[in-house]
Amino acid sequence: MTIERMVVAIAGTFILVSLLLAVVFSYYWLWFTAFVGANLLQAAFTGFCPMAKLLAKLGLKPGLAFK
Repeated sequence: MTIERMVVAIAGTFILVSLLLAVVFSYYWLWFTAFVGANLLQAAFTGFCPMAKLLAKLGLKPGLAFK
């Protein structure tokens, strides 16, 4: 799996888990959902993604996610 696809998978998982936590425990978990969304938005404009940097250090290879 490439870095780009893994970032999308991790972000989607974080969003779904935080929504579940908001429903089950507290709506304050929606702040985490907002954080993930804001990070995705800024990464789209700046090209800087902390998760992508971490995954690159872990040895994943970059690729063309949406050919």
